[in-house]
Amino acid sequence: MNQTRNRLSTIWNHFQTSLFPWLKEERGELTEKHQQLVEVLEMSQIDAHIPYVGLVPGRPMKNRCAIARAFVAKAVYNMPTTEILMDRLKSDSRLRRLCGWEKVTAIPSQSTFSRAFAEFADSQHAERVHAALIDKHLGKQLLGHISRDSTAITAREKPEKKTKSAPDKASKKRGRPRKGEQRIQEPTRLEKQIGGMSLAEMKADLPTACNVGTKRNSKGYKTSWIGYKLHIDAGDGGIPVSCLLTSASLHDSQVAIPLAEMTSQRVSYCYDLMDAAYDAPLIKQHSQALGHVPLIDENPRRKERKAELQAEHKSRRHANYQPAEMIRYNERSTVERVNGRLKDEFGARMVRVRGHA
Repeated sequence: MNQTRNRLSTIWNHFQTSLFPWLKEERGELTEKHQQLVEVLEMSQIDAHIPYVGLVPGRPMKNRCAIARAFVAKAVYNMPTTEILMDRLKSDSRLRRLCGWEKVTAIPSQSTFSRAFAEFADSQHAERVHAALIDKHLGKQLLGHISRDSTAITAREKPEKKTKSAPDKASKKRGRPRKGEQRIQEPTRLEKQIGGMSLAEMKADLPTACNVGTKRNSKGYKTSWIGYKLHIDAGDGGIPVSCLLTSASLHDSQVAIPLAEMTSQRVSYCYDLMDAAYDAPLIKQHSQALGHVPLIDENPRRKERKAELQAEHKSRRHANYQPAEMIRYNERSTVERVNGRLKDEFGARMVRVRGHA
């Protein structure tokens, strides 16, 4: 973490002593949001991940690098729609020039923005930029904790209709098996994942259609939404290391093993921090197989066990005693802050596009 802190300090000094003064002379006074956008663009190097488009027959394409920077500005400024983004680009000359357009007439139409967005989504442009950013700044570092959790992503589209499949009477018979009869039980998704599936196969096996999700909030009430669920592995300091988007109805535990595999390929870390939704023996076994220490909140599946845990927590409070595992587990609030910032500051509450991609 000291190396990461020193690296970030070097980058910040570069912004303050070189980049911002030069931009101030070239573009004029920069607001706080202008500076934040410059920081994001300079750190991510988003232009380097856009493939070069040479001379092709027909009308030349609009500048995809400028459009990509504009979409980054849309997230940084927390704008809900592309229309608001275009209006801001026309009225804010410094923002427009930071994105790459000198004149208002150079800003493309809304349909061009939509086509470019579809191209970026199909080519997984944002995922490649994120993976390269993590590899550059954290790939050679040792992180202490990875906090794992999911958050609801509301979408403005119709949920997928459930189709009832005809039951296979030969394989699924009701009642107890006959004497000497052996029924083959299909392996669960977790058993398949830990049984030798590759990361690509795990990701392909996860459902991605828009549907209805339900979860219990912090106050104990059930809430439902239509859309998706974003699963995040966040490192120390609130840095999202790996992300997977699935259907809203998928249980959190089904994504724990693919996420752990993705994160282990990107960074080295010591502890896996997860809440009670991930309390499964196979998840703990997989975490230990990767060389990590799983710290997972216990899920009391029996009322008696729940009462025992409550009494144990009460006794610890009276004795003013906290085990080392519990102190480390408190670091899991990192991923909660990542979820909150993603929704409150970077537009995750206002997703207006359709489809998983």
